[in-house]
Amino acid sequence: MDILTTLCFLCLSISLFPSFTTPTILFQGFNWASSDKPGWYNSLKNTIPDLANAGITHVWLPPASQSVAPQGYMPGRLYDLNASKYGSQEELKSLIAALRERGIKSIADIVINHRTAESKDSRGIYCIFEGGTSDSRLDWGPSFICKDDTTYSDGTGNPDTGDDFGGAPDIDHVNPRVQQELSDWMNWLKTDIGFVGWRFDMVKGYAPRFTKIYMEKTSPEFADAHRGALVGWVGAAGGSVNAFDFTTKGDSNGKPPGMIGIKPENAVTFIDNHDTWSQKLWPFPSEKVMLGYVYILTHPGTPTIFYDHLIEWGLKEPISKVSAVRSRNGINSRSSVKILTAEADLYMAAIDDKIIMKIGPKMDLGNLLPSNYQVATDGQDFAVWEKK
Repeated sequence: MDILTTLCFLCLSISLFPSFTTPTILFQGFNWASSDKPGWYNSLKNTIPDLANAGITHVWLPPASQSVAPQGYMPGRLYDLNASKYGSQEELKSLIAALRERGIKSIADIVINHRTAESKDSRGIYCIFEGGTSDSRLDWGPSFICKDDTTYSDGTGNPDTGDDFGGAPDIDHVNPRVQQELSDWMNWLKTDIGFVGWRFDMVKGYAPRFTKIYMEKTSPEFADAHRGALVGWVGAAGGSVNAFDFTTKGDSNGKPPGMIGIKPENAVTFIDNHDTWSQKLWPFPSEKVMLGYVYILTHPGTPTIFYDHLIEWGLKEPISKVSAVRSRNGINSRSSVKILTAEADLYMAAIDDKIIMKIGPKMDLGNLLPSNYQVATDGQDFAVWEKK
């Protein structure tokens, strides 16, 4: 596989709000099987020194609410954080506090496109929701379900504004009570649990204008969304969100392809995550993973490091060395890129006139590398230089 083909696997996400002008590195603190391992929150505490050494600034944690699926993506009682397979509410708060002590902030995985119901209505259909509190917060009925979700709805809600999920009732985000009570819950995650921002799951299930509403009502420090049609969606969401893209191949007018060549301040780049690698949904070529990290850790956007790669694959040292170069030179989401060459066996670029990177097996660089640069770190088929 040549180097340009490898680049096509690099993944982007859209960063919602705000754009960072200081080096920011996101870490996904779980994979698809993490919920099968008892005490995940407690075990993640043991990785905090490694995360700090790798320059991690934010950790994306799994969905914390009660869920009929162990991974957390079929939530029901949103306020109930004690029924999570990852650990208890107190264990989660303790983890977030321990991360904060090392200067690392926590991002919540927000699943609000759909909810699983607690009980059946008079029709015998599961559409009665409970919020997980002693009061009526998030206690909803069938009228809170999109009317065209005919498996569950009683026909009194508003039409769905996005894609149908199918696996659980699609929530009617046009409903003002839905907007307010979900926003209240998210603000509770900030004030009581300690999260500072959101990773929105399944945002294609509802119109981007609702993401904008949730952003305005909760004012997160960081927000990110898994999304395909990136640039237009960011605009429709008010320009305040980041989203995932899978478009990084070749170059365009001397700029990186895809989102980081158009709106790098709204791009969250990643190599693999709990979907692409853990479930084998278009995984990054495993033999090229380190080359991928050299690319995203030296380029604009907000790079994401996957749990498996840093903790389980033995890449802790090389990843940490490249992230140190990023931090030392202030590479950030708005950094500028000048592509020096893009060939089948060599990709080389200068970033912010501070560092130069190359990936690919070609060793003959000609006159592409100025004499006032020195090697900062290197490895199999990659090198990063910074000014002397």
